[in-house]
Amino acid sequence: MRMLTKFESKSPRVKGVAFHPKQPLLAASLHNGTIQLWNYQMGTLVERYEEHDGPVRAICFHPTQPIFASGGDDYKIKVWNYKTRKCLFTLNGHLDYVRTVFFHHEYPWIISASDDQTIRIWNWQSRQCIAILTGHNHYIMCAQFHPKEDLVVSASMDLTVRVWDISGLRKKNTSHQPMSFEEQMQRANSGQADLFGSTDAVVKYVLEGHDRGVNWVSFHPTLPLIVSCSDDRQVKLWRMSDTKAWEVDTCRGHFNNVCVALFHPRHELILSISEDKTIRVWDMGKRTPVQTFRREHDRFWALVAHPDLNLFAAAHDNGVIVFKLERERPAFSLYQNTLFYVRDKTVRMHDLVNGSDVGVMNIKKLGPAYAPPLTLSYNPAEKAILVNETSDGGIFDFFRLPQEGTVGDSVTDAKRGQGSSMLFVARNRFAVFSRPTQTIDIRDLSFSITKSMKVPLQTTDIYYGGTACVLLAGAASVALFDLQQQKVLAELTTQPVKYVVWSTDNNMVALLSKHTITIANKALTQTCAIHETIRIKSAAWDDSGILVYTTLNHIKYALPSGDTGIIKTLDQPIYLTRVKGKVVHCIDRNGRPRTIDIDPTEYRFKLALSKENYDEVLQIIRNSNLVGQSIIAYLQKKGHAEIALHFVQDPSTRFDLAIECGNLDVALEMARAVEKQDVWARLATQALKQGSHKIVEIAYQKTKNLDRLSFLYLATGNEDRLKMMQAIAGKRGDQMSRFHNSLYLGDVNERVSVLREVGMDPLAYFAAKSNGLDELAEEILEAAGMTEEDVPAIASSSRSTLAPPVVVNPGATQDWPSRPVGDNFFAKALANGHSITEAPRTNGDVADQGAAELSAWGAEDPLAVDESGADAEDGEEGWDIDVEVPETADEEKDEAEVEDAVPEDNMSPGITENEIWVRNSPLAADHVAAGSFETAMQLLNRQVGAVNFAPLKPLFLSVYRSSHVYIQANPSLPPIQLHVRRNPTAAPATSNVFPVVSCSLQNIVSNELQDAYAFVKKAKFNEALALFRTIIQSLLLVVVSTDAQAQEVKDIVSACREYILGMTMEIERRRLAVEEPENVQRGLELAAFFAHCDLQPVHLQLALRSAMSVWSKAQNYATAAVFARRLLALNPTDARVTTQARSIVSQGDRNPQDALETSYDHFTEFVVCASSLTPIYKGSPSVKSLFSGASYLPEFRGNVDAIDLCTAVGANGSGLRSVLKI
Repeated sequence: MRMLTKFESKSPRVKGVAFHPKQPLLAASLHNGTIQLWNYQMGTLVERYEEHDGPVRAICFHPTQPIFASGGDDYKIKVWNYKTRKCLFTLNGHLDYVRTVFFHHEYPWIISASDDQTIRIWNWQSRQCIAILTGHNHYIMCAQFHPKEDLVVSASMDLTVRVWDISGLRKKNTSHQPMSFEEQMQRANSGQADLFGSTDAVVKYVLEGHDRGVNWVSFHPTLPLIVSCSDDRQVKLWRMSDTKAWEVDTCRGHFNNVCVALFHPRHELILSISEDKTIRVWDMGKRTPVQTFRREHDRFWALVAHPDLNLFAAAHDNGVIVFKLERERPAFSLYQNTLFYVRDKTVRMHDLVNGSDVGVMNIKKLGPAYAPPLTLSYNPAEKAILVNETSDGGIFDFFRLPQEGTVGDSVTDAKRGQGSSMLFVARNRFAVFSRPTQTIDIRDLSFSITKSMKVPLQTTDIYYGGTACVLLAGAASVALFDLQQQKVLAELTTQPVKYVVWSTDNNMVALLSKHTITIANKALTQTCAIHETIRIKSAAWDDSGILVYTTLNHIKYALPSGDTGIIKTLDQPIYLTRVKGKVVHCIDRNGRPRTIDIDPTEYRFKLALSKENYDEVLQIIRNSNLVGQSIIAYLQKKGHAEIALHFVQDPSTRFDLAIECGNLDVALEMARAVEKQDVWARLATQALKQGSHKIVEIAYQKTKNLDRLSFLYLATGNEDRLKMMQAIAGKRGDQMSRFHNSLYLGDVNERVSVLREVGMDPLAYFAAKSNGLDELAEEILEAAGMTEEDVPAIASSSRSTLAPPVVVNPGATQDWPSRPVGDNFFAKALANGHSITEAPRTNGDVADQGAAELSAWGAEDPLAVDESGADAEDGEEGWDIDVEVPETADEEKDEAEVEDAVPEDNMSPGITENEIWVRNSPLAADHVAAGSFETAMQLLNRQVGAVNFAPLKPLFLSVYRSSHVYIQANPSLPPIQLHVRRNPTAAPATSNVFPVVSCSLQNIVSNELQDAYAFVKKAKFNEALALFRTIIQSLLLVVVSTDAQAQEVKDIVSACREYILGMTMEIERRRLAVEEPENVQRGLELAAFFAHCDLQPVHLQLALRSAMSVWSKAQNYATAAVFARRLLALNPTDARVTTQARSIVSQGDRNPQDALETSYDHFTEFVVCASSLTPIYKGSPSVKSLFSGASYLPEFRGNVDAIDLCTAVGANGSGLRSVLKI
């Protein structure tokens, strides 16, 4: 049995917990007085309530109303409304701690148990206490209503469990008539009469058997059973009849007080929690333990079962955990229109067409009754079925379908085998995978093993991968494995895969993880990845190639491009089996097939749009009712704002879309409808960008932006309009505008007049004098009472040359040449075309008929001035003046010039230099230089099994930057990028163009490697380790041109491996000497292993001297002498070293013993495991790193190589490729 954790919160100690019966809400009452309300599906805290004073021990939701009740150590019961997030009222009456509160399933009652030795029943509508149940003589820890009958059960510290009959209370509070005389007499004779002469609640049974106080008691939901738990560490099962109650059995196993025990709502199981930090599951029939779930540090205090779902919540010292026992996903398999699935341990066959549903095989003996089957595989050729279950390490049944109309039994009709997962791989073969042994057995239908093989990767499960192929799912990848060739055909890195869903034609596959869907083709080439914040439950492929999948609360879709959307909201999770048209076939959590109607219009529309199938897009637009902001936002995001225009009628939205797609005709129409200043300003900006002078002019008129309007007339050479603007400025009294317009027109007299009117006579005089207007200058002097002698003389060379620019190309009468915005597929199909047979729907309303309804799609020139001069009138709306505006005659556009200005449709950009590099080279270094990091990582993964690319990020960036040079252009322009080639003389069109790579073999050998050797000699082991590791990582991106250089690369990799391993061991040995001086044995072993590394002779001498010294100090003279002899064989030049070595050899000969026993054996050949730093002796199993060649123990397969920190141990690959001959 498995505990599947669905939600876990972190908080102070939780004393009570309750599920909402319908919504995914969980209330937790804390010891610090706080009540938390959680959404356990989303994992979010919804609300916090803090009105209790002291710990809150009791919490309960009402079955139907939006309220919950709480009770605490402040003696109060509070009723809350979680929608208004307020406390509605408080029930006062208890005189001590309130332990539990529960709502009645039918009546407006709350039952509460308290340390004041009473049980109270309250009417929460009248807010009155309607009954007080007395009889216990110690704290009452729990009191609950029976789920169906008029009974109450209570547990107390007085060692008893009591069952109360409250039928009298029900009659008293629900009947409109008083009790009869006979009823009153009968109840009075029982000896428990209330103040009014009738009895509300009587004790029916008193159950005694516990040795200490009873903490919890609860009824079975359907059977006459009671379960109780106590501080005596026992869980007891009781049975009731109409006349008596007795103890059935006791479950023993807890080591501390048992706080809560309850019945499993669906299976014959009992769950209990205890202060011994365990949750235990018991078999109700056998009264034996089934499973124990432990937490390391948290005592459990409360346990509750969801009223409808297979969910439990347990409160502990540090929060709440929501879990379920075993999964609810039914095992199923679909073949054409027939669904095979399992419900209630019976394999059933369901026809998706006519809805018939029959059982075909009873599999109740396949595992425990409460453990559902995991998978089901169907073989249509032989009508055979495989069903497996996880108990006992994995078991499965193989059987053929019985004759129609009969139900078989797996005990007699099936064959049983062991295996973790299995499936049919051919007509008469099925594969059985064993997770402990990592093997796949191929069996025929007679159950004989025809072939057995080891899987090449660490595998957790196998899935169908096509005929004679399986998908091997590992911890971080999925591989396509050919069973005949016994080799991996492809591999894809993913999150841990839980389910695999193939499309109908087996060309696409969806790999479902907990929160991720990876979509790939049949060759395991990833097309997209989808991430969800909540758990993904199932998926199925639509006939059109759309993946429809479900989460906990939604049915969603995913396009091949990775775009997703919501189809429908769910109350409870479902498991998809097939999607056909507008119908989704699924199985609910009760294991029953269902159908759900959906609207596939949205995702079909998006699919057609992504495939540029505009005929289907047009058909969907005409015949469907696509509405909403989501579809509009999607069209805008994908650059189809012109299509989005068809879905909206709101003028503001239509204006925004028209501006985005550059449709100035529609934008102008909507701007006139909206009539806002900011709208006209945006229209002016966009029209100016597109060179539509007439629309710019209208917009400036509407915004009364006269200065910009004057400049527009200047830029387009419209002198008539400039003169008009000058006259308008004069009537408005705007002297600055008059001066600007006179400058634009070159009207000196007007400029002088403006200066004189504003009192700037000196400037007026100089303006007139410098422009040759001597008479006007003298007039100005005379008016000022001055002569020419009174003012400075103006040199003849200072004569003004200021004049308006000469009009080169008159643009006042025509806009810039541009392609018509509406002249596209949709404009032709939708605007004024005979192809429209009925008015399309837009946002649910029927659009107007005729050409006017789609004027935004097909209007040629909405600004054309008709003979009546309508355009002039429109223009005057924004002027507020009474000045005649001269008409501007429209000229015909030159069609040929416009066509020449439009680029050809079939023009496309050429291939970039980076793309040429990627195409030409199979080396990862060249792909990195081209900026194609993804393909580079794929190459390294296939060649050397690289999986961790974080250490390579600085190298990737360095190589990429080194292969490009940037030259600063003008300040307003981006820099110019130049590509640096290692063969600059090659022609751009040839296949011999390659980038320069900064990782040079010569630099590594001459500089970096020598620096690393120097660090070793100086005993700077940490610096040496870092540098050697940088070198070995750099060798992944080295490019050489000869085979000799390639061999040199391999030699350097081997050298780096040895030094990294040696440095690691020496650093660890020195750490042990400081932090764990008592661990002498391990230090000796590390020193010995270091001396066995293949180092340079000068460095090997240092390692041998160190080992010799360490072993001699530990009085292991025999082994120390071995190192001394090896040192002497190297002929050290230092005489002192030679003398010391000979002395240790003599000492070893005199005393050939070792004081400490170690795992080092110099007589047997061995290599050192780079991860555990332990010896792997010759003949022992081991795995290697493909790139570094480091050896590892088998349990480290799949881990990241400790030498290079990049590649996976034991990964398969073609080997590093670094040679490229030009």
